[in-house]
Amino acid sequence: MGVIAEDETALCELLGSPVLPLLSKKGDITIGGAFSVYTQTPKSSPSLTETPEPLICSSFREFQFAQTMMFAIEEINNSSSLLPNVSVGYKIFDSCGSTLPSTRAAMGLINGQERTFGKTCTGQSTVHAIVGASKSSSTIVLSQIAGIFQIPVISHFSTCACLSNRKVHPSFFRTIPSDYYQSRALAQLVKYFGWTWVGAVRSDNDYGNNGMATFIEAATKEGICVEYSEAISGSSSYEQVERVVRVIKTGTAKVLVAFLDSDGMDILLEEALRQNLTGLQWVGSESWITAHHLATMKYSGILYGSIGFAIKKAKVAGFQDPQNHILKEFWEETFGCSFQSSLQGTKQCSGSERLRDIKNPFTDVSELRISNNVYKAVYAVAHAMHSMLKCGENKIFNLTLDVNFSLKSGEKVYFDERGDPAATYQLVNWQRNPAGDIVFVVVGSYDASLQSGKEFTMNGLNITWVTESFERPVSVCSESCPPGFRQAMIKGKPICCFSCITCAAGEISNSTTDSAKCSPCPLGYWSNEDHNKCVPKVIEFLSYEETMGTLLTAFSLFGAGLTLVLLFVFFWFRHTPLVKASNSELSFLLLFSLTLCFLCSLTFIGRPTDWSCMLRHVAFGIAFALCISCILTKTITVVIAFKARTPGNRVPQCLASHQRMGVVGGTFLQVLVCVAWLAQAPPFPHKNTIYALERIILECNLGSSIGFWVVLGYIGLLAVLCLILAFLARKLPDNFNEAKFITFSMLIFSAVWVTFIPAYVSSPGKFTVAVEIFAILASSFGLLFCIFAPKCYILLLKPERNTKSHIMGRDLQKNN
Repeated sequence: MGVIAEDETALCELLGSPVLPLLSKKGDITIGGAFSVYTQTPKSSPSLTETPEPLICSSFREFQFAQTMMFAIEEINNSSSLLPNVSVGYKIFDSCGSTLPSTRAAMGLINGQERTFGKTCTGQSTVHAIVGASKSSSTIVLSQIAGIFQIPVISHFSTCACLSNRKVHPSFFRTIPSDYYQSRALAQLVKYFGWTWVGAVRSDNDYGNNGMATFIEAATKEGICVEYSEAISGSSSYEQVERVVRVIKTGTAKVLVAFLDSDGMDILLEEALRQNLTGLQWVGSESWITAHHLATMKYSGILYGSIGFAIKKAKVAGFQDPQNHILKEFWEETFGCSFQSSLQGTKQCSGSERLRDIKNPFTDVSELRISNNVYKAVYAVAHAMHSMLKCGENKIFNLTLDVNFSLKSGEKVYFDERGDPAATYQLVNWQRNPAGDIVFVVVGSYDASLQSGKEFTMNGLNITWVTESFERPVSVCSESCPPGFRQAMIKGKPICCFSCITCAAGEISNSTTDSAKCSPCPLGYWSNEDHNKCVPKVIEFLSYEETMGTLLTAFSLFGAGLTLVLLFVFFWFRHTPLVKASNSELSFLLLFSLTLCFLCSLTFIGRPTDWSCMLRHVAFGIAFALCISCILTKTITVVIAFKARTPGNRVPQCLASHQRMGVVGGTFLQVLVCVAWLAQAPPFPHKNTIYALERIILECNLGSSIGFWVVLGYIGLLAVLCLILAFLARKLPDNFNEAKFITFSMLIFSAVWVTFIPAYVSSPGKFTVAVEIFAILASSFGLLFCIFAPKCYILLLKPERNTKSHIMGRDLQKNN
């Protein structure tokens, strides 16, 4: 624009020539269109030192979209229910797939083609709404300009999530889901097939950069690693494209996620053909996954088996060769002819060719995915205009936001508060039909409106992969760890690259647990040797079946049997002087108590129960208290008896009854201690899982440690008293040295139980019980042999010494 002064009248004049629409039709209401009917082709690589060359636009990839728009408008004009008595026109501009032509198209749609505008430099917009553009970068420019004038822009193919920002794009709508959902759908797709190591390539524009950023973010949350992420643009140099393909080819990932627009795919595939890039499983975005011009034999060696999300396939009734004014270039492109006879090698167009006989991406209406989005966009504008005229509104933006209608096919059309439609996709797989042609087979779907985790579903059809088989390719940085191992991070590598190390003790990994980490076994279980299964922990206790238990049982029974034999011997020789001199009553009671001491050790062997835990300590305490009480009383009796032989001393008449009271009294005190222990905190079975993690030690918990040590301490007190008295009486006659033998027995008894305490405290598991049994048997054998062995020797082997005179003889000689 320019402002000039002429006769004191200010005029606003357009500088240069106005941009004219490719296709147009007048009407009461005009809908604008911006499509990349021509596709840009950079003539050379951009440089900061030279002026950029003008874009060369060729091909007619999106002419079908323009056809669809014109067809929909003709349908609306022929409708008696939608916009009756109102004619709808159109102005369709070429955005050429670039931001600069898109800017010109936007200005042409809004300002019109007038050369002067009077004094205000403003005029009424020539269109009420705009349908387009295809590329996100072009649409961003179009939307920002149109948004200033509150003109709705409804895109059919721009998926960049950035366009959902109402602050930047207040009047933008679209009939294709946002990449916000497609990127997450692709991440779920990759995870579903177990691919944790993928490569990524994108278009270096708003569409590719935003879409890939969202994909990488979602993939990372799903535990997927991206080995590389490269970018290609329409202006990329040959060297840049060559480097990108070389990175893809040398990468270890077997799956390539391509978030590319159609132009980027064309550039990438040409270089991929040159470098013979094969063997990759391609995962595509909706921009190219249903592109017919790619599904040819030329690229089949690279793209066969590709899989990706596409817009739902649809049919537009009656959309078959609409009668339009076809551009000369389009006619030549479609039929491969030329209206100029001077071109060599090209046949001349006759003008009588029929579009109905042509099958190519521009005339094929069997896969109306994006074209259906154009169809929906036109009808959305028409319904908004219908409401505006009916209600007298003058802002079409608000009415566009509120549209909610169904097409003839039954498909519902509506927008959310961001101007986005419902996010639904079809999962498409490239397969061959019987004729050998590549077809797009729907093998699954994605619906973002469903519950989290249930958006992605498969329909059960077989998928053909890049290997031309039904065997799914594997793409991982590191193979899954075998059962019994877990993943260990490698420094400087992504989380998908790891080494495998054995699970720690008590932990497992198998097919039901994630090998990324080891799972601890539940309480009461432990890992097996292979660390792939939890098995019940071994319950450990001193049993009769094991060697140690068998030996201790044998020694216990042997000791008890030997004691009974000695008891029988003493009973047999009960009338002899030696037995009488040894206080036969106390000797029999002592042998009986020793038998109990030997037998009480058996209660420590076997599986601990409530009764056995209480019995073992009570029986031990009472049996030994009885035994030591007998020895103590016997020692006191010996001392009293020999002191009575000195002049002036007499043996008390009630000595026998005092003996019994001493034994009963000494034992009864221990019984009281045991009863108090059992009443307050009795011993009970306890599963010890702290000392040994790999097994359960079944032991008897003391209940009250004080009770146990009081019982043991009382026995120790009796033993010390007995030792002192026996030591004091050590100078009794040689032929009757009872006190000396008692002293020896008490020394052995004390030594055993003094060493027992540290051994008992430090012994692990069942060895604690074994130590206690050993102490019981050792002290019992010590008492038995020291006290009774010398007497049995005389009774059985030296009967001539078993006489009263011999026992008392040396003492009498000393007195004489």
